[in-house]
Amino acid sequence: MTERARTAPGRRTLLGAAVLGTALSMSGTAHAAGRGVPDGRGGGHGSYRDLPVPTVIGHRGASGYRPEHTLGSYQLALDMGAHIVEQDLVPTKDGHLVCRHENDITGTTDVADHPEFASRKATKKVDGTALTGWFTEDFTLAELKTLRAKERIPGNRQENTLYDGRWEIPTFEEVLRWADKEGRRRGRPVWLYVETKHPSYFRGLGLGLEEPLAKLLRRYGRHRANSPLILQSFEPGSVRRLAELVATPRVVLLSGPKERPWDFVEAGDPRTVADLVKPDGLKWIASFAQGIGPTLDLVVPRDAAGRLTTPTTLVADAHARGLVLHPYTLRNENAFLPAEFRRGTDPNAYGDAFGALRVYFEAGIDGIFSDNPDTALLAAADFTRD
Repeated sequence: MTERARTAPGRRTLLGAAVLGTALSMSGTAHAAGRGVPDGRGGGHGSYRDLPVPTVIGHRGASGYRPEHTLGSYQLALDMGAHIVEQDLVPTKDGHLVCRHENDITGTTDVADHPEFASRKATKKVDGTALTGWFTEDFTLAELKTLRAKERIPGNRQENTLYDGRWEIPTFEEVLRWADKEGRRRGRPVWLYVETKHPSYFRGLGLGLEEPLAKLLRRYGRHRANSPLILQSFEPGSVRRLAELVATPRVVLLSGPKERPWDFVEAGDPRTVADLVKPDGLKWIASFAQGIGPTLDLVVPRDAAGRLTTPTTLVADAHARGLVLHPYTLRNENAFLPAEFRRGTDPNAYGDAFGALRVYFEAGIDGIFSDNPDTALLAAADFTRD
């Protein structure tokens, strides 16, 4: 079988994954009885703890198959059966929240092909890192809407470039409307997983993310503790601020053990991620959040050769403090997999993603972010069936 045949999600794959997602949602490990609601709206539809375990989160949609953070990517993730679809939020110059993984849109849009925006190219320091390119905070929403999205990593995912230019940058409000429409059509709410990106940086520009986000959540009925939406951020301060504005469930994202959240850097807080994953750090997180989103290496570390080692105690320690764990990110390509699950020498070919997923599921995680939701759903079904 050719690599093209293996990686392209054909109709049979899509239908099978959608059926699988429906079956999981109705299983004994799935949603509470109140989850399916005809209007598809946001409030009063069951707890995040009623989601299937393992929960499959479409990372930036189905970004293994479509340019990330587009309505096309979100729709495909949902059609494949993903239990939750993720959005990352950054602001425009005029204060609208749009879905991009970064405010630097050089690599994810065709902005460089627009001569009218050539003068907007700039070098900025974002969370201590100097970046040169085009940034959302220098564009009005109307200007951003003249751009089109493209594949972020074309070297790894050449097939995704087929869809370059097809979709524009969606606003978060457009995604909320899409989710409500899909919820009504499917007879159950569509779960969203929403991240505030670089919140301290944007607050310093007078473009705070939390207040306009909370306003939209209230407008669309997703501001309650049992709303089908989870909030997330790498900055604990942003999560705490959101906790004061809405009751929507919240997750603190955790990067490498030596890293410090940027709001900690700005505040002079010496704690690192290694401190936050200790029992006292987890207890502190549990005082304002319901879960953590650690990098997979915090759950099962890799050695110098890139092979998985012994799982840490993070899962047990977090569960002891009532926190759910949704680690990130599982991708199918060899380049992103642990060394023992790579197959062949082509870094862009698929490796044994099923084998890797089983290791992480066996570690006891509650869910996982995946660029390939169909793969993760099949792996989850295998795991729960055993």
